[in-house]
Amino acid sequence: MSRAGFFVTGTDTGIGKTHVSVSLIRLLRTRGLRVVGMKPVASGAERIGENWQNEDALALMAASSLSLPYDWVNPYVFEAPLSPHLSAARAGQQVELSYLITAYQRLAAFADCLIVEGAGGWRVPLNPAEDIADLALRLELPVILVVGMRLGCINHACLTQAAMQAKGVRNAGWVANHLESDLACREEVLATLSDKLGEPPLGELEFVDDFSHGESTRNNVWRVGEILRRLGSLG
Repeated sequence: MSRAGFFVTGTDTGIGKTHVSVSLIRLLRTRGLRVVGMKPVASGAERIGENWQNEDALALMAASSLSLPYDWVNPYVFEAPLSPHLSAARAGQQVELSYLITAYQRLAAFADCLIVEGAGGWRVPLNPAEDIADLALRLELPVILVVGMRLGCINHACLTQAAMQAKGVRNAGWVANHLESDLACREEVLATLSDKLGEPPLGELEFVDDFSHGESTRNNVWRVGEILRRLGSLG
């Protein structure tokens, strides 16, 4: 099933997975690739017309190369901003991985590259028996870990990477996403993370005050050659 692309996960919820995913989609598009973002499961939505829609999924759609139906990009969307298994239960549903695999394959037929954004952190439950890690493993995509740069991020990053390794997924690297404009010992924290995680970040995204409409910053730094190499060798 594996196809060129990445699965984007994070050390926690609210650490910038969408910011990173949108920025990565835009970066790959400048290299002439047809790139499509996917948000398999989203919790927290507002009603637009007759349907519930999630702002993260909409940001991915706006950044993507192709205009595709909302429910293709975000197959499961729930109103309540809770863990997906709880949001689904409140809506009288259950997230089925087989349905998400089918949705992924449909998108893959239209794109050169897919950027799949998880929900919450690495072990967030999707249903009583399966979680985000299980979905990433089933999709067979290399995983990019987003580290939200704030106090405590070293511990969270190390624990998440260890859990990823235990699951047996392919590690594509990590991205530093600055959540604060004045992180104490910024360079020292980056150096420590690079040492603990085994390599420097694939990208370093600067602090953005409001990402509600997909804003980014010109000061982002990407290791473009390395990303393209891994996209080709791992996809």
